[in-house]
Amino acid sequence: MSQLDPHPQPQAAPRGLRTAGIAAAVVAAIVVVYGLVSRVHGTEQMRDWTQQQALPVVTLVQPETAAGQPSLQLPGRLQAFVSAPIYARVSGYLKSWNTDIGAHVKKGDLLGTIETPDVDQQLAQAQASLGVAQANAKLAQISAKRWQAMAGTDAVAQQDIDQRTSAQNAAEAQVKAAQAQVDQLEVEKGFARLVAPFDGTVTARDTDVGALINVGSGAGPELFVVSDTSKLRLYVNVPQNYVPQVPKGTHAVLRVPEHPGQTYTATVLDSAGAVSASSGTTLMQLLVDNAKGELMPGGFASVDLALGAAHTNLSVPSSALVFNGNGMQVATLGADDSVTFKQVTVLRDDGKRAVIGSGLEAGDKVIDSPPDGIGTGDHVRVAEQSKAGDSHAKG
Repeated sequence: MSQLDPHPQPQAAPRGLRTAGIAAAVVAAIVVVYGLVSRVHGTEQMRDWTQQQALPVVTLVQPETAAGQPSLQLPGRLQAFVSAPIYARVSGYLKSWNTDIGAHVKKGDLLGTIETPDVDQQLAQAQASLGVAQANAKLAQISAKRWQAMAGTDAVAQQDIDQRTSAQNAAEAQVKAAQAQVDQLEVEKGFARLVAPFDGTVTARDTDVGALINVGSGAGPELFVVSDTSKLRLYVNVPQNYVPQVPKGTHAVLRVPEHPGQTYTATVLDSAGAVSASSGTTLMQLLVDNAKGELMPGGFASVDLALGAAHTNLSVPSSALVFNGNGMQVATLGADDSVTFKQVTVLRDDGKRAVIGSGLEAGDKVIDSPPDGIGTGDHVRVAEQSKAGDSHAKG
């Protein structure tokens, strides 16, 4: 019987099994690392996707060249070619008025009459004073002739003759002064008749029978207003950048609310030649023929000014316009998908498209219907249809 070894030695594992175990461990480690990396990458992708989905989605539109004759649409105000407020030149009470608003008058037609008791009394006193002065002058003349007849004799002294002659001259001067006073009061009395200064229409009557009349435009109100409405002046404020394109003689078309569908023509007479610091515009005056009397002075008008030089304007959908405390703006998209708001001026807006006068470039990417709350510098996400449209346009 063989003797057993109380401490047997372990047998060495085969080399193939040992290599397989190492390979399995390496594979397991690779799988674990790959899983961790994939999870981190997936987390980052999820975070990026979530952030991307949180961005406002916008649709882009490209500015288009506005079709049609270049023109500038502006508001205007109509005024009478000549308008004269009639004030009183004499105090009193209105005795009567002969014309009311809307009446057509000729130059010299009587508008109203003022009762002037004070002037009447002063005129009567002045006439009496004139009579006294004339009587004194006549007596002085007779006396002077008598003394002058005795000149060269020893009956009277030359000093006495000179005194009588001087008294005659003084009396005649008194007559002239009294006559001037009478003439002045007669002129004032003539102002009691209020007459039309030119052919026109009575556009205001601010007095009535028995009303107290004060003298002058400083203390008293205007009693009548007579306006020449056969021609009208049209005043328009033109933006500074368009002034060179609206020279004297430029034609315009105007519309008024009281005659929808009708148009009237006007011609630029002149401009103020200066820019208002408050509005950045230049005041221009146009002449409008109103022989038919259809237009009313003081009324509002919408004016289309034909631009004298070629000017290319861009148009965008009206929904792209944003009006806030900063004025009229459009939102544009930059290369890094950030928003930039641009200040623009709108020439006209038909409800569908707005013609932009300034502030926009042809290559700008305009955001249509920009979401509320976005501002300059914010990032947005472009809708897929907008991207497809851009790619199609580039192709």
